[in-house]
Amino acid sequence: MLRIKDILKEIERFAPLPLQEDFDNAGVQVGDINQLATGAIICLDVTEEVITEALDSDCNLIISHHPLAFKPFKSLKGATYVERCMMKACKHDLVIYAAHTNLDNAIGGVNYRLAELLGLQNVRVLSPQKQALLKLVTYVPDPYAELLRNALFNAGAGHIGNYDSCSYNLHGEGTYRAHEGTHPFRGKIGELHYEGETRIETILPAFKQAAVTRALLSVHPYEEPAYDFYPLKNNWEQAGSGVVGELPASEDEMIFLNRVKAVFNVQCLKHSKLTNKPIREVALCGGSGAFLLKDAIAYGADVFITGEAKYNDFYDVEDHILLAVIGHYESEVCTKDIFYTIISKKFPNFAVHFSNVNSNPVNYL
Repeated sequence: MLRIKDILKEIERFAPLPLQEDFDNAGVQVGDINQLATGAIICLDVTEEVITEALDSDCNLIISHHPLAFKPFKSLKGATYVERCMMKACKHDLVIYAAHTNLDNAIGGVNYRLAELLGLQNVRVLSPQKQALLKLVTYVPDPYAELLRNALFNAGAGHIGNYDSCSYNLHGEGTYRAHEGTHPFRGKIGELHYEGETRIETILPAFKQAAVTRALLSVHPYEEPAYDFYPLKNNWEQAGSGVVGELPASEDEMIFLNRVKAVFNVQCLKHSKLTNKPIREVALCGGSGAFLLKDAIAYGADVFITGEAKYNDFYDVEDHILLAVIGHYESEVCTKDIFYTIISKKFPNFAVHFSNVNSNPVNYL
C-alpha cells in the first residue's frame, strides 16, 4: 500500500530539502506521513477552501508550493487563516507539505518550467549555489575499486553537469601496521604491510556527505578506511537561483512582452522603459526574483522576467536591461504541473487532483 511518505520521498528526490534557502520552511507542515495515502490535492497556496476541497475529494495529502507556516506558533487559536488551516488539518488527519525554494533551486524546477513555456534553449542556472560542493578522496585495495566507486555513485557522488560516474583514479602503494585487537584486511598483526591501492577522487553536494560516507563504509574492506572531505570554492552549476536561456530567434520587445503576457495569462504586465533592442537572451526567476537583477545584467541578458519587483528596480535597470514583472502568482502557478508530473510518473494509479481554488490574493480592477 502506498504511504504518504513514499510520495514525499519522490518529490524530495527531485527537489531535495537542503536546496531550500535559509529563510524558508519547506517540507512537512503538519500531519503523519506514515499513514496510507488516499489522494492528493496540489496547489500553489494552502487556504481554508483548499482544505475543504481536499476533504470533499477524499484526499489526505495537500502539496503546495508556498509553505503554510513561515513563522513559529506560540498558540493555535484560529485567529488567522494559517492557524485555522493548521487546526482543521489536525482535526481531519491531513498532511500538508510544501516544496518551495528547494523546487525553485532544483534542476527542472520552477524556473526551468517557465523557460520551457517560453521556448528557451540552452537553459542554465543564472546564480549558482556557492560553497555547496565537497571533494572526497579515499584509498581502497585495487580489486575493490570498482565496487567502491559504484557505491559512491549510487549514493549521489560523481555528478558534474550532465555527466555522472565522474572520478579520478590513481594507483599506488599504501602501508599500515595492525596492532593487537585489530582485524586487518591483509597482513599480520605487528608487521608492516604493503598493499596495492587505488586513490579515488570524486565530487558531491555537501548535503549528501552523510549518505556517501555510509556507502563508503558499507563496502570498504578495511576496518579503518582512510578518507577525507575537502570543501570546494567551485560554484555548483546544477542548483541555484533563476535561469537564463536563449530564444530560437530574436524578437521585437513589444512582440515578446505580449507573448509573455499571453503565455502566463497575465492581466497586468509591468515593465521598465523599452530599450529599443531585440530580445534574444532571456533571464527569469519566478516569485520575488528582483534580487537577481544585477546577475541578469552582468550576464548580458536582454530581458529579466520575475514575479515581483520594487518601484526603484524599474529605475535601477536604466538602459541595461528590460525588466518585466508578471505577478507572483502568475509566475509560480506552473508548480502544480511539476508536482503532477513527479507523482504521476512514479505512481500512475494514484489519485492526484489539481486544486480548483484560485488562491491569488491579488485582484485586478
